[in-house]
Amino acid sequence: MSPHADAHPTADSPDDSPGAATARLTGRSVTGTRPLPGALTEVTLDDGRTAVAKRGAGAGSHGSGAHADAVRAEAAGLRWLAGAAAVRVPRVLGEDRRWLVTERVPDGAPTPGTAARFGADLARLHAAGAAAFGAPPPGGPEAACIGLAPMRNVPGDDWPRWYAEHRVLPYLRRAVDDGSVRPAEASVIERVCEELPRLAGPAEPPARLHGDLWNGNVLWDTGGNAWLIDPAAHGGHRETDLAMLRLFGCPHLDRVLDGYEDTSPLAEGWRDRVGLHQLFPLLVHTVLFGRGYAGQALAAARSALGA
Repeated sequence: MSPHADAHPTADSPDDSPGAATARLTGRSVTGTRPLPGALTEVTLDDGRTAVAKRGAGAGSHGSGAHADAVRAEAAGLRWLAGAAAVRVPRVLGEDRRWLVTERVPDGAPTPGTAARFGADLARLHAAGAAAFGAPPPGGPEAACIGLAPMRNVPGDDWPRWYAEHRVLPYLRRAVDDGSVRPAEASVIERVCEELPRLAGPAEPPARLHGDLWNGNVLWDTGGNAWLIDPAAHGGHRETDLAMLRLFGCPHLDRVLDGYEDTSPLAEGWRDRVGLHQLFPLLVHTVLFGRGYAGQALAAARSALGA
C-alpha cells in the first residue's frame, strides 16, 4: 500500500463529492454543480471556468485491478491525443485514483463542413503514430478499460497476430464462458482470427487511436468543432477507429470519411474490412450487455470472411 493512501478521502466520505474532488484537484473554489447524463457532473469554478467531474470506472473505497487504473489510463490517453495537435481534446485539469476533472465542451452541433474537417483532423491524429500496436499512451497503464470492460495494452509488432490475441480472442472467450456466444458461433470468429494475415489488407504502421470512437465520444461545440472524450487510447490500426465510428452512427459520416481520405487515403479494400475491425467493439458489447450483440458479432465475422 502507498504510504500516502490515506491522503485521499474514501468513496464514502462527504469530501469525495464531485464538487469537493474538483476543488481538491484544481485548487479552485467551486461555485456550483449540475448533474449531466452518464453520471457526470458539471462543476463551475470561481474563476468562471466550467469543468466536468467523472468518477473512474469501478472506483470505490478499494480501487484494485484494471479499474484502479481507469482514471490514469483515461487521463494519459487524453494527453496523448492532445499531443498530436489534431482533433480537439478537453484539457485534463486534475486527476487522482478516483476522479478525473476535465474542461467542459460547450454543447453544439456539426455541419457538413465541420464534419469534413473532423475527418481530416482524425487522419492527422492517426498519423501521429504510436510506438507499437497495443502500446499504451506515455504514462498510461497496461491494465486499462474500454467502457466498463477491462482492456490490456500489450505491445506487439504484427497487427494481425496482436489483434487476434489481445483484442478479439479475450472477449470471445469471456462471451463463450458467459454463454453469450455459442460454440458454433465462436468457431466462425476463431476462423477470422486464423485468417487475419490474409484478411488484414496491406501492412500499416501503428496509428494513434482513440480506441473507443463511437458517436457518443465525439462532442461538437458551439462552433461545430469536434472534440474527443472518453478514450481507450492505444496504438492500433487506423481502420478500427473508423469502423467503430460507422458501427454506431455519426452525423455526416460520409463527409467525415471524405475529409479523412482527402488527407490520408485509406488502403484499397478498406470497406470490405469494416466487419473485421468491428469484431472487437461488438465482442466487448457482448461481454458487457449479453447475447443481444452476439448476432452482430457473428455477422461481422462472416462479412470479414466474405461469407
